[in-house]
Amino acid sequence: MFTDRIEGKWVDAFRDVLELCKVTPGEEVVILSETQSRAVNVQLTELALLALKARPFHVVMPTPVQTAPVSVRSTGASDALQQNTAALNALASASMVVDLTCEGLLHSTELPTILKGGARVLMISNEHPEALERLRPAEDLKPRVRDAVKQTKAARKMTVTSDAGSDLVIDIADCPVAGVWGWTDRPGTVTHWPGGILVAFPGRNAVNGRLVMKPGDINLTFKRYIETPITLVIENDYVTQVEGDGLDAQLMREYYAAWDDPEAYGVSHVGWGLNPNARHEALTMYDKHDINGTELRALAGNFLFSTGANEFAKRFTMGHFDLPMIGCTVALDGVPVVENGQLVGAESSG
Repeated sequence: MFTDRIEGKWVDAFRDVLELCKVTPGEEVVILSETQSRAVNVQLTELALLALKARPFHVVMPTPVQTAPVSVRSTGASDALQQNTAALNALASASMVVDLTCEGLLHSTELPTILKGGARVLMISNEHPEALERLRPAEDLKPRVRDAVKQTKAARKMTVTSDAGSDLVIDIADCPVAGVWGWTDRPGTVTHWPGGILVAFPGRNAVNGRLVMKPGDINLTFKRYIETPITLVIENDYVTQVEGDGLDAQLMREYYAAWDDPEAYGVSHVGWGLNPNARHEALTMYDKHDINGTELRALAGNFLFSTGANEFAKRFTMGHFDLPMIGCTVALDGVPVVENGQLVGAESSG
């Protein structure tokens, strides 16, 4: 679809994001990648850092052996570092790390060590640079995401309903909440590009109800749009039934079962997208190799439901689904923040 050569416009896009991260002349910045990373993004990062007169250097890890029973996609929990002490020391001692591993460090076991060292981490999602160029973060995205975080932290209950029949209740009192706008300039913090997402990590026995996925919703682990309805029954955090007669439900049941792990059925995180530049039809424009799907996670007005690892509820597993849903109403303590798939309130203002 694309020729993976260096384009000046892509260097400019990478430089713009790194400038928002306040990279300074002479700053030592680690570019972390693995042998299966998208080479063009690694090269663009280096060129953009050099254009800012920083001092980049590379840590390149061999992509680990595949040990899972099925293909692993879109977990945000890279295992490329393999607890390598020398690599971790290099990352933790730098003031900034640009993460270009295939899955990203967001939920990796090594991230806390890196952040504790004071590094700020920019995770660049494994997208083709054409998608990253379109989704370079706008500065007005930050206050909208921060407002959403503030609203969510103040709430005790999130509800999700839809005309398709979804009716989900989530206890979010005192649960961790994170917002991502696409860049970070503070030590000991992590972000990812593309940004524009609010996520909450419910504790134990916090999620109950039904989610009805309809045509046009998205299974990002499979990188495909839902074409036949699926109903997920969730009881005390766990998907207990995947109902549906079509291929989409069948594939989901097969992937869940392949892990042979009850924790794969647990709720990972919930939230909604806030990025007005993200496009619902984006998956139709790229080959699967060319996209990781973060754009669909950030799609303004989606409801993002995920199952799998949730360290805050002490659930750990490699099995993971990210399921952006359109046309839902998301409310915090009864006050809608998304109504029929459209942002409402302060979040909708640009």
